[in-house]
Amino acid sequence: MNIFPSSIQKMEQALSTSTLKQRVHAGNIANVDTANYKSKQVDFRQAMEQASASRMKSYRTDARHLEFQSGQAATPVTINRNTKMTPNGNNVDMDFEMAELAKNQLWYNAVTERVNGKFSSLRSVINEGR
Repeated sequence: MNIFPSSIQKMEQALSTSTLKQRVHAGNIANVDTANYKSKQVDFRQAMEQASASRMKSYRTDARHLEFQSGQAATPVTINRNTKMTPNGNNVDMDFEMAELAKNQLWYNAVTERVNGKFSSLRSVINEGR
């Protein structure tokens, strides 16, 4: 028995992937002046597919226990070796990284709003519409 709709689980995966993207882009920005540093990217679609595929069922000791699923962290981070490099061997493009951070922030906010909406709906049902 699963008490949450699958849409909430998918949104949880989307938030986790968005968090991973934020960390990767922040790491790229932090290393903008590091010699021979190669920027990293996260493939959002691949991350979501891996998160969905890596879901495992829980082990229940009693049939009355609630069933839950736990997933392994998906890490589809790739090193970008195809872009132009600066004289010190670094290939971080600050404009690209800042644009990606902004897009990721918008995505994260949109998914968070949807999660809040789903929980508001569940709260309304639990409180019998009051």
